[in-house]
Amino acid sequence: MWEVGSMDSPVIKEIKVKSVLSKSNLPVCEYSVNPYVGCTHGCKYCYASFMKRFTGHTEPWGTFLDIKVWPEIKNPQKYAGKELFIGSVTDPYLPQEEQCGRTRALLEQLQGSGAKLSIATKSDLILRDLDLIKTFPDARVSWSINTLDEAFKNDMDNAVSIERRLAAMEAFYRAGIRTTCFVSPIFPGITDIEAIIQRVKEQCNLIWLENLNLRGSYKAVIMEYIQKNHPWLLTLYQEIYNSGNRSYWEMLDIKLKAYADEIGLEYATNDDSIRRPFDAPPVIVNYFYHEQIKKSARKDGDKHA
Repeated sequence: MWEVGSMDSPVIKEIKVKSVLSKSNLPVCEYSVNPYVGCTHGCKYCYASFMKRFTGHTEPWGTFLDIKVWPEIKNPQKYAGKELFIGSVTDPYLPQEEQCGRTRALLEQLQGSGAKLSIATKSDLILRDLDLIKTFPDARVSWSINTLDEAFKNDMDNAVSIERRLAAMEAFYRAGIRTTCFVSPIFPGITDIEAIIQRVKEQCNLIWLENLNLRGSYKAVIMEYIQKNHPWLLTLYQEIYNSGNRSYWEMLDIKLKAYADEIGLEYATNDDSIRRPFDAPPVIVNYFYHEQIKKSARKDGDKHA
């Protein structure tokens, strides 16, 4: 059992589970894999905070962590060719991973299975496992980077710096492992997407764009933050998140497509980067309100036909 701490030292305990692999309905994988319950990065915009209601925890999201202990994976070869997404509702490389090594244990148990891994993180601790991850076919690692401003990053999460994430991304890319820059969530009027693309386009295979989606308890937290720290953006946020106005995303879509054309990158709504040559330029995939944007574009086309 791990020591119980305060807000600055999360409540940490071990829990026994029957399996760490769960069948998934996500379009990107067949199994979701989360070595932890909870996440000590404490991102203010965390969509995974809904998981708290399944945990029995009363502590605020971001202040507790359950460390999963599972039986050794039997017959790992049954996952050959299967897509496993590690880190769908937690970061597999939280600071506590350095001590307890549950993600490392998972990788060791799956090594040689032929499973295809996709790992999402905000950490550079993953560098510890670079050689191990490299042994998996079609492995892909993504880092969440929605700003180059360390001050804004520090306002939003307790993860490592943006520069450390970028350095880890580059190290994996130079080692021949496919990397993704996950520009998410995009904060309207704050996230400089063009600057991020310019910074990462030589060290990743995919640039994935996702909008800030405010719902649940953290909507009030973010709106209060905007009112206090970026009051000139409050009207815009109210239009988007209170009135449901999606014109900001539609205009951003047009702007980013033009920017992609300008710098010679493909701009798409589907990710086929895994089939591209490794040294091909990254593809930019727009994943914010894409269906609604397509419908809007079709309507506009009909009007002008």
